[in-house]
Amino acid sequence: MPARIIQANETPFATVAIDPVTLDIIENALRNARIEMDTTLVRTAMSPGIREQGDAFPLIADHKGRMIVGQFGSYIGPFLDGYDGVVEDGDMIFLSDPYSVEGAISHSNDWLVLLPVFKDGRLVAYTSMFGHMSDIGGKVAGSMPIDAHSIFEEGVRIPPVKIWKRGVYNEDLIKLIMHQTRMPEWCKADLNALIAACRVAARRVVEMCDRFGDDVFASATEELLARNHRAMKQLIESSIGEAPVTFEDYICDDGLGFGPYKIRCAMWRENGKVVLDFAGTDPQSDGSINFLLNENMMRMFFGIYMIMVFDPQILFNDGYYDLIDVRIPEGSLLKPKFPAALSGRTHALGRLFDILGGLLGQKTPEFLNAAGFSSSPHLFYSGRDGEGRWFQLFQIGFGGIPGRPLGDGPDGHSLWPNFTNVPNEFLERYFPLRIERYETVPDSGGAGLHRGGNGIIMSYRFLEPGLIAIHDDRWFIPPWGVNGGAPGARARKILEKPDGTQVVVANKREDIRVEANDVLHFITWGGGGWGDPLERAPELVALEVRQGLVSLAGAQAYGVVIADDGEADAPATQALRRVMAGARAAELPTFNYGPTIEHLRQASEAETGLPAPRQPVWASGGG
Repeated sequence: MPARIIQANETPFATVAIDPVTLDIIENALRNARIEMDTTLVRTAMSPGIREQGDAFPLIADHKGRMIVGQFGSYIGPFLDGYDGVVEDGDMIFLSDPYSVEGAISHSNDWLVLLPVFKDGRLVAYTSMFGHMSDIGGKVAGSMPIDAHSIFEEGVRIPPVKIWKRGVYNEDLIKLIMHQTRMPEWCKADLNALIAACRVAARRVVEMCDRFGDDVFASATEELLARNHRAMKQLIESSIGEAPVTFEDYICDDGLGFGPYKIRCAMWRENGKVVLDFAGTDPQSDGSINFLLNENMMRMFFGIYMIMVFDPQILFNDGYYDLIDVRIPEGSLLKPKFPAALSGRTHALGRLFDILGGLLGQKTPEFLNAAGFSSSPHLFYSGRDGEGRWFQLFQIGFGGIPGRPLGDGPDGHSLWPNFTNVPNEFLERYFPLRIERYETVPDSGGAGLHRGGNGIIMSYRFLEPGLIAIHDDRWFIPPWGVNGGAPGARARKILEKPDGTQVVVANKREDIRVEANDVLHFITWGGGGWGDPLERAPELVALEVRQGLVSLAGAQAYGVVIADDGEADAPATQALRRVMAGARAAELPTFNYGPTIEHLRQASEAETGLPAPRQPVWASGGG
C-alpha cells in the first residue's frame, strides 16, 4: 500500500515556460545546495568515516520523489510505494534496513534520513542523506562481520520510522538505537549531521520557491529531468547496439574460503531502451558479500558511467530511468533473499563499475576503461588502551584507478569521486597507532600507453593490543587491462611481528589479534593498463622511474632502457621495442585478464601466500 501524503494545500503545480537563464540559475542553485549538504555534514559529524572521508551521499528530489541532484539515484519513489503510512508536514523518516527499501541502502551501517519539504501546506520537494555509521552493534566491532550468515548478526536494523512526527522529536527511539552501538557519541553526532544537512537543503529549496515561485520551481525540475532524458536517449541510440554483448567478472572470495563469485551482465538496446540482464550471476553467498542491488541504483550507475565517458556536463538526475530496464535474478548474489548477510557488499558494488566498463567499451574500445574500481578496502582496529578507554577505527583505503582513454589512472585513489583519505596526523592523534609508510607501490599499476594507477602500501604500527579486521578484494583475480594494456598487481596484506617475522594474512579476515608493535602492511591493488605499453613515451617512463612510480625492472614492460643518468637510452629502447613487438601477437587483445582462473588456483599459494578459494557446491564451472 503506497504512502499517503497529507497536504493542507493540494493545489496542483501549474506548468509554466522556463527561460534558459532561470533554468540555469535554479540548476546551479540545486548543485550548490547539494554541496552545502556535504559541507554541513563534514563540519558536524564526528566519525572519521564521514567527517574525514565523506562516506555519505546527499539527494534533493522533486515533489514526486525523483532525484534532481545527488549521487546514488533516487530511492524515494520505491520507498513511498511500499511505505504503509502517512507523510505530512513536520515529519522526518529514519531507516537503515536494506530489505525494507528494496536495497535503496545496501547494508545496515548506512543510516538514512528523508525529509519531506513543505511550503505553505504543499509538498514541494524531498531532501535526503545517508551515511555509513562506524558501529551499529552486532557480533564484531564495526558491525561488518565477514563470517555473518544472516543480517541479524550485523547489528541493529531500523525499519522506516519517524524520527520527527509533526515536528515532535522521538527521543526515546534514538535512546533505544544508540543503546545498540559501541560508539553512541559518534553515531548520534553523525545522525544529527545527516539531519542538519537535510534541513539546510530544505531551506534552500524553500528560498528558491520564494524567489521564483512554486510553479516555476516545479516546472524547472521537470525540465531538468526532461533534458536529462533527451541527452541519455541520444547517448543510448549512438552508443548501445541491438545485438547483445556480455561481460563477466569475479569477486575473489567470500571470506569463508569459497570463490570466486561470478557477476555476469548482458546488455542490448530494445525498443529504445537499454536492457541490463544479470542472468548467469552466481547464487547468493552464505557469507556477507551479497549485494541487494536496487534497480534505480543500477540505473544511476549506468547513467553516471555513460555521462562521465561521453558528456560530463550532463546533470545526474532521475530523468532517464525509464530508458533502462534492469533485470536481476532472485536469489543471486545481487538479489539475495532475506535474511542473507549484506555487510560486505562493497566488493560487488565496486565490481559493477568494472563490468559496466567492459560492457560499454566492446562497441567502442577507444572509450574503454581498464579494471580497477574493483573494491573499497576497509581496516578495522579496536580494543582498550593502557588507561582502559575503548578505541575503534574504521578506515577506507584506496587502490589504483584504471588506465583511461584520456590518460593514466590516478595512483592510490578512492573508488568514490568525493572521498578523501583520513590524514595520518588524525589517525596518530586519535588512535594508538603510528603510520610508518604511506606511499605508492611501484609497478603495481598495469603497463600501458596510459598506465594504471599504482596501489598503495600503508604500514600501521599498532601501539596497543587489540583486534583488527580486513575487508578487501582483487587479491586472487587481478584487475584486467584493455587495448593491449597489462593487468594491475593484486592486493596483499602482511602482518609483521616485532622480531621481523612476517606472515601473509587473508584479504577478508575477522578478529586478527595484534600485540603492541605489530606492523600491518596494508597493500592494495593497482589499476589495469590502457593501450600498448610500447607506445608510451620513453621520457615519461624515465621520469616515473626517477619518481619511484616505476622501477628499473618495471621499465622493461614498456620496452624502455634507462641509462646511468636516469634518462631513457633512445637507441637501446628502440632496439628492445623491436624485439618485444616481434615476439608478440600482431593484434593485441581488447581485454587482458592475465592468468586463467585454473592457473590462478594452481599457483595461488606460491604467488599470494594464500590458498586458492574453493568452489561452492553450486559453482557453474565457468571461468
